[in-house]
Amino acid sequence: MATQAKDLALTRGVLADADDTRVTIALPHTDYRLHLAVDGPVGSRVGKPITGRITATARRVDVVRTGGRFIEPVMGRPRRLQGTVVATDMSRHTLTVQCAAGCSFVCRLLDEQRPTDFGPGQLVAFDIERGAHFEPILQWSDD
Repeated sequence: MATQAKDLALTRGVLADADDTRVTIALPHTDYRLHLAVDGPVGSRVGKPITGRITATARRVDVVRTGGRFIEPVMGRPRRLQGTVVATDMSRHTLTVQCAAGCSFVCRLLDEQRPTDFGPGQLVAFDIERGAHFEPILQWSDD
C-alpha cells in the first residue's frame, strides 16, 4: 500500500506529559522527548500513543550533502532539524521534512526562501524559531 502525501506530515509518538499549553511527545525506539506547544487538552492520556502534526517556522534552510536525520536537542524544545524533504506546499509556503523515524515537521519558510527552492528527497538542515506546535490529528484506541 502506498503512503499518501498527507500521512508524511504526521508524527506518531507516545504522550509522555501534557497540560493545556505544552506536551512532551516521546518518539518510539529513540531517546527523543520533544516539548511542543498545544492549544488546550490533546484528548489522550499520558503513556498512550498519539498522532498529530508538528508545525514550526524554519530559519534559513540549507541543502546539505552529508549526515542523517536528527532533531536537536534530544530532550526539550526542538531548535535544529536535519532531514529529508518529503513534500512542499506553495500555497502554505511550507516544506515537510522527515527528521526521525515516524516524525515530520511541517515548516513555514521565511519570505526570502520558497518551497520551489527545494525538492522531495533533498537532505536539508535548519534552525527553527521558538514555538513549535503540536496539533493532535488521530486518537488511537486503548485496545
